Amino acid sequence: MNNTDKKIKNLEDRIIAIEKRLSKVESFLAVENEPKIRKINSKTLSVKEFILDKKPKDDTQKIIAIAYFLEKYDGFTSFNTKDLAAGFERAKEKMPANINDRVNKIIGNSGYIMNAREKKDNFKAWTLTSRGERFVEENLPPKEKN
Repeated sequence: MNNTDKKIKNLEDRIIAIEKRLSKVESFLAVENEPKIRKINSKTLSVKEFILDKKPKDDTQKIIAIAYFLEKYDGFTSFNTKDLAAGFERAKEKMPANINDRVNKIIGNSGYIMNAREKKDNFKAWTLTSRGERFVEENLPPKEKN
């Protein structure tokens, strides 16, 4: 085996090793990005049940509640207009017109949502602030049980 053949064999071995490592990373990321569903009393909580439970009064509160659900129950690290639209659809709620503008108003008026560092699926992305989380947890309490 000449020097060139040895170099080619070495490169092939390194490529195989890199491909194996990449495969492990990809399988790990695929599991990490799957929605994380919390169960309550062994029953999966849906976004519709969450919205019915929290009783948001208007579209702004619905956006914040759905964003909370996406982060806390579906395991999203950030969300975009497509995610919010899917959340409204899953909740069987009418999506507000120009949701991007609504989110920007929430950012400016209340500080419950902030811009995410990076885009998500080439769309502008946001995350809830700790203030937004507290708003959902403290100001949108579950309905009282009779």
